[in-house]
Formats: sequence, C-alpha cells, structure tokens
Amino acid sequence: MLKARLNSFRYAFKGIADLFRHTPNARIHLFVTCCVLITGFFLEISRIEWCTIILCIALVFAAEAANTAIEYLTDLVSPEYHQLAGKTKDAAAAAVLLAAIGAAIVGIIIFAPYIMRQC
Repeated sequence: MLKARLNSFRYAFKGIADLFRHTPNARIHLFVTCCVLITGFFLEISRIEWCTIILCIALVFAAEAANTAIEYLTDLVSPEYHQLAGKTKDAAAAAVLLAAIGAAIVGIIIFAPYIMRQC
C-alpha cells in the first residue's frame, strides 16, 4: 500500500517534469509565476492575498496539465486530423486560457492598489 502511494507521487512528479519539458506554455506560466511571486514578496501582500494568488497559480498549472493530457490522449486515439479531435483540443486549450485570464484579473485586483500606492 505504501509503495503504491509512493509510486503515485513519483508518477505525478514525472508528469510535472514532462509538462515543463515539452509544453512551452507551461514554461511561460512558470516565468509569469516567478514574476508574480517576486512582486508579491516585494509588495508584502497579505496572507489572504497570498492564498488567493497560490490558488490561481495552482489552477492555471492544473488546467495546463489537464490540457496537455487531453492533447496526448487525443493524438493517441486520433493520429490523423478529425474535426472532433480538433474541437477537443480547442476546448481544453480554452480551459487554460480562461484560468489564465481569471488569474490575471485576480492579480490586477490584488496588485493594482499596492502599485498605485508606490507611484
């Protein structure tokens, strides 16, 4: 039982490594995440704001991971172009875009007052 649980974590970390190795958008999200974290430390945002930022970051990465998984599976079952395969990939990509837009809006709501005070 314990070995199976440890293996599940190992597979999950393998999936995270694959995500960053093979998905350019995940690397873009990682860069933006680093910028957001540095900005949050610099502006000394509150604990609840940190929680909100961390949840947004996790949501975007989870959406990106799900999108990548859907793309891999779609390529496996439909190696040649099929309209529904394209729609599947588009819908998965839309989920990432919506999560990223939501995270950006939250970032603006949180950071804008701090930045305005600095100016």
